[in-house]
Amino acid sequence: MTVTAVRDFPNSSLRSQVSEDEWRTRVDLAAAYRLAHLYGWTTSLIYNHISARIPGTDHHFLLNPFGLRWDEITASNLVKIDIDGNILDDTPHEINSAGYTIHSAVHLAREDAMCVMHTHTEAGMAVSALEDGLTYTNQDSMMFYGRVAYHDFEGLAFDLSERERLVSDLGDKKVMILRNHGLLTTGVSVADAWVQMFYLEKVCSTQLALQAATATGAKIRYPSAEVCERTVQQYGNQGCGEREWPGLLRQLDQAGVDYQ
Repeated sequence: MTVTAVRDFPNSSLRSQVSEDEWRTRVDLAAAYRLAHLYGWTTSLIYNHISARIPGTDHHFLLNPFGLRWDEITASNLVKIDIDGNILDDTPHEINSAGYTIHSAVHLAREDAMCVMHTHTEAGMAVSALEDGLTYTNQDSMMFYGRVAYHDFEGLAFDLSERERLVSDLGDKKVMILRNHGLLTTGVSVADAWVQMFYLEKVCSTQLALQAATATGAKIRYPSAEVCERTVQQYGNQGCGEREWPGLLRQLDQAGVDYQ
């Protein structure tokens, strides 16, 4: 199987060679990359990653080709690898080893983690460096109350031994703040992980704005733990994104983005 940039390999050719489940996963994952670019989360050029496990396979998952910008990702040029990092496509592209370390750890340890998203936005990196991490000052932030894991920074994620510590810190949570590093979300679908990242990024930006306001003498009002707990229970513990995803895909279509 040859997997190269869409300009060299028509989508229809690849689509005929993969399962329907794999193609659907490729399309959704490519859309996630393009939407992240559209929303301004590609602040690390060709670095950072969103991965998605292919249903019905032995932990095979898709990752972005190392060297392509996120706005160049298509369903056809995503790279398929196994849990040991072997590339399963006949492709000229490589993968980023740090991305493999983080994403393979979560995919291997968590059967429910069909998608793993990791970003280095300014707001995410800033909150990751705060001693108290994420704080809960508004309704949107409370969807994460008691549901955020933390993992200490160990340097660039080249050491495979870090995988054990990372998944131990993640536990059964779907969201993690990598201290002095960035943000990570997991999801039962690509849509689930992406929409969680949307809100996580939003509340990190809001937190920084609030903290900046304290320099002018403003005081932050913190809801009680009881209110936070009641609110997170109201949000429930199911996957999100199912309602939002069709509208987000329409946004790409209306913008003329050829991610498929």
